[in-house]
Amino acid sequence: MSEQYADCIEACYRCAAACDFCAASCLKEEQLDMMRECVRLDIQCANICRLAAQLMTMNSEFASSLCKICAQVCQKCGEECGKHQASHCQDCSEACMNCAKACGNMAA
Repeated sequence: MSEQYADCIEACYRCAAACDFCAASCLKEEQLDMMRECVRLDIQCANICRLAAQLMTMNSEFASSLCKICAQVCQKCGEECGKHQASHCQDCSEACMNCAKACGNMAA
């Protein structure tokens, strides 16, 4: 694995795990209707984070391009999760924003 990618890969996997946990936790909330967008973005974000980490691990020539998109998805997911007071949403928002920054730097 390339050292230049190490921090971003770690941020991506942390974000994916936070998004998976957030989505599963949101599905248990009583006000499920208000959590739909959060769950939808959590699923997308977790998937793209895992793919970005995988491409970076393989030193793929597409890693930088995917990191740019990953940063956009993480930003949007982080903003959505940040609207909800549940601790899993707040934790997910923080992980998403950290990943958006790491991927944004990687894509630059």
